[in-house]
Amino acid sequence: MLTFCLLIIAVVAYLLGGVNGAIITSRYLYKKDIRRFGSGNAGLTNFYRVFGKKGTIIVIAVDALKAIISVALGGLLMKPFGAAVTGKLMAMFFAMLGHAFPVYYGFHGGKTVLCGGFCALMLDWRVGLLCWAAFAIAVIATRYVSLGSICAGIVLPLGVIIFGGDKIENILAVMCGVLLVGMHWQNILRLLVGKENKFSFSSGGSAKERPARPQRPEPEPTRQSRPEPAPRPRPARPVQTEPGETEAEARERQLADSIRRKISSINWYEEDDENE
Repeated sequence: MLTFCLLIIAVVAYLLGGVNGAIITSRYLYKKDIRRFGSGNAGLTNFYRVFGKKGTIIVIAVDALKAIISVALGGLLMKPFGAAVTGKLMAMFFAMLGHAFPVYYGFHGGKTVLCGGFCALMLDWRVGLLCWAAFAIAVIATRYVSLGSICAGIVLPLGVIIFGGDKIENILAVMCGVLLVGMHWQNILRLLVGKENKFSFSSGGSAKERPARPQRPEPEPTRQSRPEPAPRPRPARPVQTEPGETEAEARERQLADSIRRKISSINWYEEDDENE
């Protein structure tokens, strides 16, 4: 029965997590796919940069609702076994996994920040406040939303450990934190080289559509070269035959006369200049 409950939690949380608020809102409200604009991420920050304030409430509501249902279901199913927190953390991990790799959208989703933030609040309000505080401090100090998200991902397992998580709960919390931080690996690289974009409220709705990948030009059809004409055979010189002589005998006679003339033209008695 325990295994069945864990399987139900994993499947339901993953499927709920795959319901992406940014993708749904951009498609039905703007008739566009958020993943084709800005950074290409299906998250709240990129949605705000592309479309502005309109629709952000829907994005937040969808991600909050799926997090609340997933974590609540996990705690409810595992409560009879005395492992409500374990069920919540497992639901949290699979909801974040579904958000990052949704089966509905070709496994191309968001970076789990908003979903993970609401899951953390449902898990334990103290852990949730720690995560959101770390996020807010980092963003206010640096204006890097990605850095705030990474800080929240690091604080999450630390908060579970501080507030008395057991071994399994700590492992699940670390898995959630690693997933959140790992989804920001490109942002980490840009932060290291100083090319990460800073967040600004004045930039809402200013992002442009991502350029399509350039296609390789098709090679121009090569003109087929005309085949070179075959060399024409040289006409054979006419052979003068003597009376009663065949053409083959005449050719042999001419060849013998040519060799005889070559031999006779050689001066066999020519001496060197030094012996004169």
